[in-house]
Amino acid sequence: MTTEANASTTRPLYGCMGLGGTWGPEPYGAAEIGVAEAAITAALEIGITTFDHADIYRHGKSEAVFGELLTRDSGLRGRITLQTKCGIRLADGERPGIYDLRGKTILRRVEESLTRLRTDVIDVLLLHRPDPLADPDDIAEALTALHTQGLVRRFGVSNMGAAQIAALQARLRLPLVANQLEMSLRQRDWVEAAVLLNTSAGAANGFPFGTLEYCRDHGVQLQAWGALAQGRFTGLQESPQERATAELVAELAAGKQVTPETVLLWWLQRHPARIAPVIGTADPGRIRACRQAVDQPPGLDHEEWYALWLTARGKPLP
Repeated sequence: MTTEANASTTRPLYGCMGLGGTWGPEPYGAAEIGVAEAAITAALEIGITTFDHADIYRHGKSEAVFGELLTRDSGLRGRITLQTKCGIRLADGERPGIYDLRGKTILRRVEESLTRLRTDVIDVLLLHRPDPLADPDDIAEALTALHTQGLVRRFGVSNMGAAQIAALQARLRLPLVANQLEMSLRQRDWVEAAVLLNTSAGAANGFPFGTLEYCRDHGVQLQAWGALAQGRFTGLQESPQERATAELVAELAAGKQVTPETVLLWWLQRHPARIAPVIGTADPGRIRACRQAVDQPPGLDHEEWYALWLTARGKPLP
């Protein structure tokens, strides 16, 4: 794969979970719309064109404020890829939060997302988390119906392993195009799994082995949520190990004349699984700090990539 193609495959997305105000029932207003507009403008300025939502983000308010902005700029919808998720029911009073991927629920939640987003089609729909009670044939029927009706163009999953993806794909004619997982220099189970096989430490690693390989071989884009590690290596550190990692990130950033955020994203993008980071901050300055991870190929060599990994894990490889 060429460097240009690889850069396109790993181009960051903007995650909209931080938009829309509180996680409570309070309505959004002009202030929340302003925050969303500033974040989306910053993302567009650095070349991000895919915006990631979920129906549960801020109890639907993340989608709703985005929809407000789509109505204000008639040309925006045609310049972006709109992605959202369904499958989680938030806790409500005495009713606990559960996962729900019944076909009828998927259909209803997509209709609700379309209304909030004020659009007639979702470009990519992800199934947010696995529902143990879900019938994959029922899911496939619902997804096929959504595509046939022109309501959703493409489909993917989130927080699923290779076997779960393969089981659903076997029932779908349409290819699953994405799998969104938590992946960062802090959340490293996905990369640790590759080297802990046949070691005692491997038993404690719950990442489904073979998922990265399956996604790469089947054209399923890996999207990394939490890619900036919740600011642990660019802001507040809570342990000596995190401080040492932050110092190395800053040192590499200074040497390469890029931002620390860029180094963190490059660490993901440098992996041959071709990982696309999801940038979730609502801070326009921090969004703009990711520009070089959008318009430049990953600038970490083999030794630098390993140095970051080893410093973050705090102990030698097995």
